Amino acid sequence: MHQIRLCLLLFISTTVSLQAQQPKKLNSSEIHEAVQKLNVLGSVLYIAAHPDDENTRLISYMSNEVKARTAYLSLTRGDGGQNLIGSEIRELLGIIRTQELLAARRTDGGEQRFTRANDFGYSKHPDETLEIWNKDEVLSDVVWAIREFKPDIIINRFDHRRAGRTHGHHTSSAMLSMEAFDIANDASKYSSQLELTETWQPKRLFYNTSWWRYGSREEFDKLDKSNMINFDIGVYYPSKGMSNNEIASLASSQHLSQGFGRQSTRGNQQEYIEFLKGKPLDNSNDVFSGIDTSWNRVEGGEAVGNILGKIESNFNFQNPASHLSELLEAYRLLQNVKDEHWKIIKTKELKTIIEACAGLYLEVSASSPHASPNSDVSLQMEVLNRSDAKIKLVSYNLSTLQNGISKNMELPENQRLNFEEGITIPNNIAYTAPYWLNTQSTLGMYHVEEKELIGLPETPRAIFMAFNLMIEDTPITITKPVVYRYSRPDKGELYRPFEIIPEVSASISDEVFIFENDQQKEIEIIVKAGRDNIDGFVQMAYPNDWEVFPQKQKVEITNKGDIQKVMFTVIPPKGKSEGLITPMVNVNGEFYTDELIEIDYSHIPFQTVLIPSESKIVRLNIEKRGNNIGYIEGAGDVVPESLRQIGYKVTIIKPEQISPENLTNFDAIVVGIRAYNIVDELKFKQKFLLDYVKEGGNLVIQYNTSRRLKVDNLAPYDLQLSRDRVTDENALVRILEPNHPILNFPNKITIQDFEGWVQERGLYFPNQWSEEFTPLLASNDKGESSKEGALLVAKYGKGNYIYTGLSFFREFPAGVSGAYRLFANLLSAGKEDKMPLKN
Repeated sequence: MHQIRLCLLLFISTTVSLQAQQPKKLNSSEIHEAVQKLNVLGSVLYIAAHPDDENTRLISYMSNEVKARTAYLSLTRGDGGQNLIGSEIRELLGIIRTQELLAARRTDGGEQRFTRANDFGYSKHPDETLEIWNKDEVLSDVVWAIREFKPDIIINRFDHRRAGRTHGHHTSSAMLSMEAFDIANDASKYSSQLELTETWQPKRLFYNTSWWRYGSREEFDKLDKSNMINFDIGVYYPSKGMSNNEIASLASSQHLSQGFGRQSTRGNQQEYIEFLKGKPLDNSNDVFSGIDTSWNRVEGGEAVGNILGKIESNFNFQNPASHLSELLEAYRLLQNVKDEHWKIIKTKELKTIIEACAGLYLEVSASSPHASPNSDVSLQMEVLNRSDAKIKLVSYNLSTLQNGISKNMELPENQRLNFEEGITIPNNIAYTAPYWLNTQSTLGMYHVEEKELIGLPETPRAIFMAFNLMIEDTPITITKPVVYRYSRPDKGELYRPFEIIPEVSASISDEVFIFENDQQKEIEIIVKAGRDNIDGFVQMAYPNDWEVFPQKQKVEITNKGDIQKVMFTVIPPKGKSEGLITPMVNVNGEFYTDELIEIDYSHIPFQTVLIPSESKIVRLNIEKRGNNIGYIEGAGDVVPESLRQIGYKVTIIKPEQISPENLTNFDAIVVGIRAYNIVDELKFKQKFLLDYVKEGGNLVIQYNTSRRLKVDNLAPYDLQLSRDRVTDENALVRILEPNHPILNFPNKITIQDFEGWVQERGLYFPNQWSEEFTPLLASNDKGESSKEGALLVAKYGKGNYIYTGLSFFREFPAGVSGAYRLFANLLSAGKEDKMPLKN
């Protein structure tokens, strides 16, 4: 099992990041704000393509200033991006970025939704995007989001009129939004959705524009803005002690995997949205002009609004409980409102306010953070009434039990009641897992069997407790998820989600095993117990032309949570071959083949993910020169581990260890991806790296972006980075210098070495360089000019400076043979006559 941890140095002054899973407890100001929001029956849906695309300033403004129900629809979960805080990519990165979006929404007050679109990586045109995504399915999901959320206002982050001039995902999100606006109210479109929801017509559609859309502030100032609305999103909220743009900064800073941690901003700032279609604005600067957002909007709502309006105007900050009788009257009246959509939403909001005003504390904590089906768990319940209101706990119902447990107990003021219940986890309960990963996905789409789950940010928790209360003679049920509450001496009180896991799981020590010759390797399997007293065996599934010994290994684990490590000998064939190996753990005749992955970062809740446990095994023909490699880490990648797979001794060099004396010990130095964007010390250490090259060293620098470079001189000669990239992983690669040593020694590199690449050829290539550099490869996406900056080599003094934008960080975990062979040549540069080839 891979347990991934990071000690984040970034300090964000908000309780959101201090404990991502801790229950929210509203103070008086927050209760009053909730009442204000309760009295607004308007909604805004913001639409874009990826996590971190959203304008948190505008989402916060709509939620906190306008008080509208506001949500962000991100078409993807960001699986195709890079990761600045760890080594997770693809699906695991998508889980992290999903949770970062939820953390951002907890900060700015919005809600979060998704479609089934899979972020397959950078796309240069919406035609490509919508073909890979399956336009019809993603459009149906956007329509579904509109019909479910029922927004009055839709705001697009991107311009539907800019096809081919920006990320294809971006433009596609706007194009789909434009189309969905017109058909969401058409019962003939995606009619099967109407079994679960109903048609809806949003009132207006806007585009969130800015000066950057027009090239400069000067050009934007010249525009006719009669079709735009603008507002100051720097408004200050005294009840929060922060301005809107400060909240927005904190929200966007939750996107740490994308390097969005930043300082907060304050003061006046204008935001613009351009009207695109729908109900005309009538020269108003109000997005909701002509739209009734009061309680009068719904039949039977006027009486509810009269009560809640008085509470809002005369709120008792000293004693919010004084409003309980009025709130309960409003609650009773609300149950008679005929508009089911607003009744459900406002009932949930009102129950939260009643709970807060009464000072109710309801919690269910399990004795363990996880359990397996058919195992026993103890639940500790804490029930507390911190007001003088008359409240009775009638009963509570656990979601896994048919019958409730009767209590009929008065809750005296500020007297804590504790209950314990032992439960058995049902044998047929589903494991806790991201629902979009339960079925094999395609390159562009996730497959979701249960229609009602589509769009949800997370899988609903399977185990929760419903507390049935009588508050001042009004029956109210408040539901709480089962959590795991614990403490650590160096952290204090902590929370984790309670999760259902298999009784046993297995993982392999590495995702890829490269066999550089026909010598056998010992491969470690780690078996972890999800319950006590595991007794079984583990065997391997493997390709027919490979051999594995022994056939079985005994597994005996006494305690839940413990692990047992077993070793298998894997023998490759004589010739080239590749395939997959999978550990299969047999317990009582049932095979378990999933790996349990834990993702633990302080800014998001603890995540447990189940994915098929498999590793790629590759037998390739590869030669190399040199052995001792120094690696300077940048953003997360697994390049060091991958190089060890082909026999290199790799030493991680900390920035403070970069010195002339230390560097001379290595046959080559490799700099990790984006290191020059995130490692401040390289500004002072670059001279030592270049001197290393000058004295005969071999320096390989992987891709960086041109923004926020830490050094003035990335190379010993002129080298200018750009946004050039080749996104088609199958794009033809042309060898520009077929006789160059790097393409011939110690491995002959041919076009076949570029077969089987994943996601892309490379990214952020240089587009200008001095004559000292020799470009070795050229490639391009369809319809574009040749890009020749993917691999540049220059002699500097006695050594070699190599810059590459090829996506080795993606190809190595995928076990792409040619990527390993080419990288071995980069590390062997200049060593043709210094040592014999390995036999």
